[in-house]
This record gives sequence, structure tokens and C-alpha cells, in this order.
Amino acid sequence: MDIDLPEVVAEVEAAFARYEQALVTNDTETLGALFHVDPRTIRYGIGENLYGHAEIQAYRKARPAVDLMRRLEGTVITAYGRDMAVASTLFYRASAAGKVGRQMQTWVRFDHGWRIVAASVSVIDA
Repeated sequence: MDIDLPEVVAEVEAAFARYEQALVTNDTETLGALFHVDPRTIRYGIGENLYGHAEIQAYRKARPAVDLMRRLEGTVITAYGRDMAVASTLFYRASAAGKVGRQMQTWVRFDHGWRIVAASVSVIDA
């Protein structure tokens, strides 16, 4: 298996950047489009466990659009072959001094593009 083919990593980096921009601007349509539409898609959040695209999208549309800006650090994207990758990053928010957020996403290439099939977000003391 080829790991970290440059063209694949570049594609996932672009999808990840699109996700981050949508997240901090509360673009719920783009966020929804980047998650695989399937009841097996999972997102474990800081205070919620979401099973299936419908639950994830309902959460996105209902959450308050405040305190969304954040700074990323230590982002690592690893591609396994041509159709699967993992994106991991740390994030910091000005309103959460002394805390560090952690985010991991599993991305899969489908015929219609790269989509998140599993995600997890947590916050710990810095």
C-alpha cells in the first residue's frame, strides 16, 4: 500500500481546508456536503454522540453560531492508498484559555469526492 502519495494528500488537504472554512463561517450546507450521507457515518462531539448524516446535519443547523473562530496547530493528514485518509489537528479558541481541542476525521474518496465517514472532537486541559 502506498502511504502519503503527494497528490492524494493534496486533495485531502484541500477538502480539510474547505471543511475548516465552512466550520468557522457556519456554512452548514458545505459541512453537510462534506459528511458521507449514510446512517453509518459517525461524529462524536464534545457533548454529543451523533449517528448518521441526518443527526449530524440536524446538530449543525441547531448549534449556536458563536465562538467559531479557532487556531489550528499540529495538523497531520495521512493518506492510505488513493481512497482513504485520516486528518488530525489540535485547535485553540480565545474563549477557552488553558484548553486544547483535538479533532480527528476519517476521509474516504467516493465517486462524488472526498467525504468524512467518522469524526471525533474532544477538549482537554492544555
